[in-house]
Amino acid sequence: MAASPALLASFPPGGLALVIGATGGIGAALADALDASGCFTAVMRAARGGNPAVDLQDEASVAALAARVGGSGLDLRLAFDATGFLHDARWQPERSWRELDPAHLAHAFAVNAIGPALLMKHLLPLLPREGKAAFATLSAKVGSIGDNRLGGWYGYRASKAALNQLVRTAAVELKRSRPQALCVALHPGTVQTPLSTPFAKTGLAVREPAAAATLLLEALGKLSPAASGGFFDYNGSPLAW
Repeated sequence: MAASPALLASFPPGGLALVIGATGGIGAALADALDASGCFTAVMRAARGGNPAVDLQDEASVAALAARVGGSGLDLRLAFDATGFLHDARWQPERSWRELDPAHLAHAFAVNAIGPALLMKHLLPLLPREGKAAFATLSAKVGSIGDNRLGGWYGYRASKAALNQLVRTAAVELKRSRPQALCVALHPGTVQTPLSTPFAKTGLAVREPAAAATLLLEALGKLSPAASGGFFDYNGSPLAW
């Protein structure tokens, strides 16, 4: 299911699209959709175990990725960060403050906030100064402070809220030199991936990665430079901070 070329036509034709986390469910689907759209000259798939390899907890590897992008000879028109951490064999989302653990919190912030911040540090300067370009990162609706009525999931909520603030702050700086570029946080909805599937509730709409990727790219295609610094869902609708 490819993103419609017409809906990505707001980007100048050609250039490079970069997907970070391209071996994950949403990341792989995003890269496939971008390839199929034909809107970019090349699509680069970066991941911790990929080629190029990148580890968001190692700034040197992020800098090396940026150097590879900069040396590609193509304008970086789109950088899409599809990384994130919710749970693993060590840690599950906290149900109560009794379960708060410093190491768990530190890891959530390292992956969900600090890692994307390093991507912004090294990739935003590579966006072209003219024409639409974008840095997009996967946030989550549970990172909305205004929408938090259920509690729990302390580390994930807080790290995604931090990510939203980092995006907002970087967008202010980006606008000064690249007024047509965007830096945005996007909520993909519930997607059938190892990250979210264990927590999908009965009756909740769950999308296949390909469908989620198409919606995200279509939403990004519709956003104007005025939307930079915003937090949006997969339909391009603003979400509360």
